[in-house]
Amino acid sequence: MTASAAAAQAAPFPGLQARILGWLLPALVLLVAVNSVSAYRSSIAAVNTAYDRSLLAVARAVADRVELREGRVFVEVPYVALDFFQSDLRGIVYYRVGGLDGQAVSGYDDLPAPPAGAPLTQDYFALARFYDDHYRGDPVRVVALEQPVFDEHARGMALVQVAETLTSREALTRGLMLATLGRQSLLVALAALVIVGVVRVAFRPIQRLRAELDARAAVDLSPIDPSGVPGEVAGVVAAMNGYMARLKGTLERQERFIADATHQLRTPLAVLRTQAGLALREEDPARLRETVAAMDRTAADTAHLASQLLTRARAQHGIALPADETVDLAECARWVCLDLGGEAVARGVDLAFESADRVPLRGDPTLLRELVKNLVDNAIRYTPAGGHVTVRVPPGGAAPAIEVEDSGAGVAAADRERIFDPFYRVATTGQPGMGLGLTIVRDIARAHGAAVELEDGAGGAGLRVRVSFPAPPAG
Repeated sequence: MTASAAAAQAAPFPGLQARILGWLLPALVLLVAVNSVSAYRSSIAAVNTAYDRSLLAVARAVADRVELREGRVFVEVPYVALDFFQSDLRGIVYYRVGGLDGQAVSGYDDLPAPPAGAPLTQDYFALARFYDDHYRGDPVRVVALEQPVFDEHARGMALVQVAETLTSREALTRGLMLATLGRQSLLVALAALVIVGVVRVAFRPIQRLRAELDARAAVDLSPIDPSGVPGEVAGVVAAMNGYMARLKGTLERQERFIADATHQLRTPLAVLRTQAGLALREEDPARLRETVAAMDRTAADTAHLASQLLTRARAQHGIALPADETVDLAECARWVCLDLGGEAVARGVDLAFESADRVPLRGDPTLLRELVKNLVDNAIRYTPAGGHVTVRVPPGGAAPAIEVEDSGAGVAAADRERIFDPFYRVATTGQPGMGLGLTIVRDIARAHGAAVELEDGAGGAGLRVRVSFPAPPAG
């Protein structure tokens, strides 16, 4: 086991349920946190608005007692209002009343004046300015209200200032913050419980599907019942059903093929064993040589059959075509013609080869060689002595192809589909063989995405087999 495989086994990929919860719960916490901050800021704004309104009310109560007498400002401060405001909000309240010349008339004369450029409030119908400052070492909130005064001698604006320490505001703000955090924490806990419960309930059909698959026997390839499966998983179930149907078909074909192959191999092996028994009992040297020669032919046929079976099994199990490698179809066909030239000469068949210089093709070199070899071998076997077999590889162009044409008896139209079936042989040929040549050609062609066509030979005699391949990748 490699290090990467061991690491993957030690740390399995988290399940879908865990991944959903892993995304939802942090997102929920983040949203609640943002909502808490927003609620806290809104609460602070509401608290400040309420306290500012109270400050302005006290300033107005003081301003109502301001009057101008003989050009001088006088005020009777309503200490009851100041005491009520201070006792209700637990803050320290300071005030100051300035005359027409800005000098203090009453209150704390060192109370900070409004900063330059402080804007008039737009929230109330008053000539008031709110600002933050420090007084006697404490932060304070101050309202400065301009009160018009006049008599028969003069007129002008008196400045009434009321300041309040932030003790009560901060206490109320802390209380609101704690209350908000408590409510939001409870909300997060309840929402997390609801989300976990909903996710678990939503995944119950998937858990039932998993239990059903775990309980299945290894040979059970029946379709999965899609009823009760969530819509998001229905596509996966349909794909699994399709895959199992294809797998079942493949296994059934393999079982039939193994049964047929077992039968086909049993016969030549039985013949070989019989021939060996005869050879052991034979005393005539001439007949012994004949028997041994027959054994050699039987062994060669059996080896050829075994090779064909292995080639077909490899083609049926699929191949991985290289994305950046090509095979020269012309060179492949030339090699096969050279390899089978001796057999053609022994049978009295004229073997010709016509090809372009180079025809690139994306495919498996070994299987392509077996495809061409089976085509040429079949043509030589079914062509009588004195006939001819022509192997052509036209220029590649858009679609590479190979043609093998013979001058034999040909194949009737009714048999042209059946000759691709395993172990099917045309009864009128009288030639030895197992009927696997064209079956292998078809399987290898399918593995390469190619098409196999059967046509009459030149002048309507013989058979022409054409295999057309997809175009090779550009570049």
